[in-house]
Amino acid sequence: MESSLPVSTASYLKSERRSKSRTLQTTSKSSVIMAFLSCLAWLYVAGRLWQDAENRMLLANLLKKNSGQRPKVLTVDDKLLALGCKDLERRIVEAEMELTMAKSNGFLKNQLQLTGTSSKKLLAFVGVYTGFGGRLRRNIIRGSWMSEANGLKKLEEKGIVAQFVIGRSANRGDSLDRNIDEENRATKDFLILENHEEAQEELAKKAKFFFSRAVQMWDAEFYVKVDDNVDLKFDELIELLQSHRGQDNGYIGCMKSGEVVAEKGRPWYEPEWWKFGDQKSYFRHAAGSVIILSKSLAQYVNINRQGLFISLRG
Repeated sequence: MESSLPVSTASYLKSERRSKSRTLQTTSKSSVIMAFLSCLAWLYVAGRLWQDAENRMLLANLLKKNSGQRPKVLTVDDKLLALGCKDLERRIVEAEMELTMAKSNGFLKNQLQLTGTSSKKLLAFVGVYTGFGGRLRRNIIRGSWMSEANGLKKLEEKGIVAQFVIGRSANRGDSLDRNIDEENRATKDFLILENHEEAQEELAKKAKFFFSRAVQMWDAEFYVKVDDNVDLKFDELIELLQSHRGQDNGYIGCMKSGEVVAEKGRPWYEPEWWKFGDQKSYFRHAAGSVIILSKSLAQYVNINRQGLFISLRG
């Protein structure tokens, strides 16, 4: 019994040493892992702090650059200056309107450059609307004008000058244009609208070009548009115009409004009925085969021809 006791004690001591050694190894491994994780966390936090510092520096630089571009606070003087500019702009607009009115009434000197062949003031300039296919009608009208010797000259002595009004072909310089030029060289009774394309759908624009050109070429009290299918009696026309002398901004002719007739063959058929929308009704406008404008009204058309919408239709 006494000999076995030391042996068991030695075995116990050895097992205790092995247990302590395993515990120390386990503890050292955990410490290494914790230290490694702590380093990773420290590196992450340091990186975020560095990135935030860079962002703050960029924002500070942007604010510094844009600080000079911030709008300044308006002073009382600035507000008064802005109000003065608005008042000046209003006065300019009013002056332009008054100037346009003065021009339309013929109050400005040298406003019109007359290039017509007559130096005296006329009672009326008559423009007879014609087309490329209207030579026969033109010859009939010429026969009525010249039923007496020097018929046109006698008309001019009464204060009337009459010419045929036509535009240019869509294909400039083609046979249509050449035929008109040749006829005009022989008769010298055309007013050719170089900037107008002769077409049925362009009749409204033709009126604007005609009155503008006529008032530039001829100094007359009235300007008359008449279709070439109308047998115009000049004696009756002269009597009518003389009775309306002295009337500013005068218009003589028909005013058209009401239903648009879209059925071909019916009286007052409108070839361009599709332009008037679903209601199929006219806005009130000048219409008819004969239209007469006073000088001031024709001047208004001439001055405002760029932005003016005019609908004078036959």
